[in-house]
Amino acid sequence: MTPLKIQVTRNPRLMKFAILAFIMTVLSACSLPTRPALETSSWMVAPERIGAPYKPRSDLWLKMGSVTTTSPFDGKSFVYRLSDQRYEKDFYNVYSVLPNEMIGSATRQWLNNAQIFSMTVGQGNSFFPYYILQTSVEEFYGDYRVRPEAVVTVEFFLTATDPKKRNPVIGKNRYTKRIALKDNTPQALAFGQQEALAQILKEYEVVLYQYAGNLPPPLGQ
Repeated sequence: MTPLKIQVTRNPRLMKFAILAFIMTVLSACSLPTRPALETSSWMVAPERIGAPYKPRSDLWLKMGSVTTTSPFDGKSFVYRLSDQRYEKDFYNVYSVLPNEMIGSATRQWLNNAQIFSMTVGQGNSFFPYYILQTSVEEFYGDYRVRPEAVVTVEFFLTATDPKKRNPVIGKNRYTKRIALKDNTPQALAFGQQEALAQILKEYEVVLYQYAGNLPPPLGQ
């Protein structure tokens, strides 16, 4: 029996192309630069109230409503103001949580320590609210146009839950604080914003205590 012979036909052009592709792949892999991992720093702005609490003026609770933040300050990145029209975001230095969540939590903790109401509960709480505090963060950035400053502007809206009232707003108060920074570092900006927010909350608690002494009757009473 004649043995079976298998003949392999080789295509020189095809082999040349395969070798060239292999060499280019190896060279490309070797030439790719090794990029360091992106390192970010995370910061928290959380002022704490010190001092004696107030004598409670209401045995009811206050509920934190929505906390909104104006763009471009509504993201996690630090925001720097470099000229009248130019703002820049720093993606290497970020807040641990979104500013509206951070400021809402700090406000709730502050008012609980002040004890103006029996308690201040979060937005996700299931308690029926007689009084709601909504907050608008209008400015939250570092101003580097002349000298480094932390800028924080917050507006508070205290309302009563009563569908029969045409105007449920009990009080509307707006505060702006500018804190001079010791240097241009992100740490200095975070500390400055924390001090600015502490000053705002310290002033607002006095006004809120006055409101609490003259609240409209709860719904149904």
